[in-house]
Amino acid sequence: MNAPTSRREFMKTTGALVVSLSTPTWVDDAIAQSGKPALVPTELDSWIAVLPDGTVNVFFGKMDMGQGLDIAVAQIVAEELDVAFEKVQVVMGDTATSCNQGGASGSTGVSNGARLLRRAAAEARRVLVESAAQKLGVPASDLHVVDGTVFAKTATSKKVSYADLIGGRHFHHKVEWNKANGNAMDIKVPAKPKATDEYKVVGKPLARRDIAWKVFGTDDYVTDVRVKDMVHARVIRPPRAAGKVRGVDESSIKSIRGARVVREKDFVAVVAPREWDAVRAAQMLKVDWHAPEGAFPEMAKLYDHIRAAKVVKREDPVKRGDVSSSFSKAFKVIEAQYEWPFQSHASMGPACAVADVQADACTVWTGSQKPHFVRDGVARLLGLPQDKVRAIWITGPGSYGRNDAGDAALDAAFLSRIIGKPVRVQGMRADGTAWDPKAPACVHRARAALDASGRVVAYEFVSKGFSRQHIATNESDPADSLVGQAIGVPPKGTQIFGTPAESYGFENKLLAWETIAPLVDSCSPLRTGHLRDPVGLEIHFGSEQFIDEVAAAASEDPVAFRLKYLTNPRHQAVVKAVAEKAGWPSLPKGKGIAFAERNGTAVAVIAQVEVNRASGRLWARKIWVAHDCGLVINPLQLRTTIEGNVVQGLSRTLFEQVRFDRDSVKSVDWASYPILEMQDAPEAIEVVLIDRPEIAPTGAGEPTIRVIPGAVANALFDATGVRIRTAPLDPERVKAALSRT
Repeated sequence: MNAPTSRREFMKTTGALVVSLSTPTWVDDAIAQSGKPALVPTELDSWIAVLPDGTVNVFFGKMDMGQGLDIAVAQIVAEELDVAFEKVQVVMGDTATSCNQGGASGSTGVSNGARLLRRAAAEARRVLVESAAQKLGVPASDLHVVDGTVFAKTATSKKVSYADLIGGRHFHHKVEWNKANGNAMDIKVPAKPKATDEYKVVGKPLARRDIAWKVFGTDDYVTDVRVKDMVHARVIRPPRAAGKVRGVDESSIKSIRGARVVREKDFVAVVAPREWDAVRAAQMLKVDWHAPEGAFPEMAKLYDHIRAAKVVKREDPVKRGDVSSSFSKAFKVIEAQYEWPFQSHASMGPACAVADVQADACTVWTGSQKPHFVRDGVARLLGLPQDKVRAIWITGPGSYGRNDAGDAALDAAFLSRIIGKPVRVQGMRADGTAWDPKAPACVHRARAALDASGRVVAYEFVSKGFSRQHIATNESDPADSLVGQAIGVPPKGTQIFGTPAESYGFENKLLAWETIAPLVDSCSPLRTGHLRDPVGLEIHFGSEQFIDEVAAAASEDPVAFRLKYLTNPRHQAVVKAVAEKAGWPSLPKGKGIAFAERNGTAVAVIAQVEVNRASGRLWARKIWVAHDCGLVINPLQLRTTIEGNVVQGLSRTLFEQVRFDRDSVKSVDWASYPILEMQDAPEAIEVVLIDRPEIAPTGAGEPTIRVIPGAVANALFDATGVRIRTAPLDPERVKAALSRT
């Protein structure tokens, strides 16, 4: 890959480009010549461009992680503009062409991100139709649009295309902005978007556009980026948590031609003209590390540590009725505890980034799902103005939360400034698995009180664990990066966890969470951060198992029990739909159900499992999903997104846990951190989509994954009579549990 194309060159080939007045110096002259408004949310040109040939560029401040988000956005824009879907191209993940909509996060790609594009497209259509009215001498109310051409309703010979009206030029039209960045960004426009009964493109199962190049290898991943005069780097992480550098023997790599050492306080790296030389230098370099003894508890005592640890923060988001009094008067009390381990992102490959730092500007190519925040973090780390840094998203080896991509980007920028050349940073497998941010380990305490008739009169569920934001959700602050912490930037951290998302109408109810201090405050391989559906799996592994345990204590069927106590009609509907689809309760032994909501999306899952008592292997043979996320934009992409949730959820339920000793993480490869393989995938995944056109889309990237653990654990109990309350449900744990029966 070559250095970034200049804006002048891009405009020659496309006719239009959204760029910012706050851009690096390589495009400053093009701004004046093009007359392009600043890249700010108040400009319609920051969202939509019509090219000379009538095609449409949409500038999206998020990115797609292989779930077809760009297709959904293109459908929404095509619908509102009245152009063919094939004419819409979604330009995303480049800070020079899009506003900061928060990157990919929180299943907000359609619910938050595409909402702005819908409004922008509707407003662009309104402006274009008014322009056509003036050009044709026909009232706007007497015009209609067909595939980007505006026609007079009563005189079809009177027509003008979008390309003729504005192709290759700018709207210079203002929209209203709420002054927020990230996921909270929103705009308002005079135009009224279409009613759902007018949709012709939205709702169609259109295919993704990225499959072919990924199959045939015809486009680049971030690992393929090459820049002139680039050198390769490897960052040397300490062998033990919170390691400090006492000395570096640079002569230990003198035999490697062109290799050199970069050290800044406790940050150590090697660079070389060839990648293999950088790898060899990293292996050969002698570093004198000093680290505290016993930074971590014994892995076998992790949950005891969590239970005994002092609570740093507690919140009670749901507190209804008199829980304590109800328990004291109960006819029967059910109690249980559930445990969830640290988990890694386990991306397909370790992170990679390329940075080119010039005297007063920087370009960084990154696989991070939040490139705008990479820009902000690099700017802060280098002491550059934000408008002098450009981050370009290129498809990476994995995402789904705050993985190691942000660290790689900041590492590369830091090294490029010191070296004075473009630097490519890539870790080894062990760097990715051992040092990526981890999903937090936790313990959940649950109890319920029944009266003599079996009615639930009190319910309590309290989660306790490490904060899910020991490092922030994005890379915008060097304090949340390994390089920042290694050079002495003190970490900040946020104390936050979560509670079950459901509508069980127990009259006396307490849902609470508690967080504890991190094991190591800085430069820790067990630093915790967001992994797909942050703490959703952990919490509902416990809460949905406990709902089954309470149902059993009340002598009620698990489905009937949920329907009895769920108060939200949409929640009841998905439980009914999945039960009907799976044929509950006539399914044979080995069935389990779980339900949850996530940010307005309701999901219920039934799992059918088989258990090999001799080996302990638990196979989720079949999965049924009922899914309600409001309006369905693209049923094909929605189904595949749900299937991806199921598979990753099974992997985390059945196999994944970070192994560690008293000083370091020992999960460094696919042997020590196994994930689900082909033979463990379900035989079938059947999905029921509940389309609600009257409800705005509420997201699908994460809701399904949170109910997989509970459904599988409940199915395991139904198959064997053994309740396993500690994840993962791997063969070793299952076999041991069965041996005790």
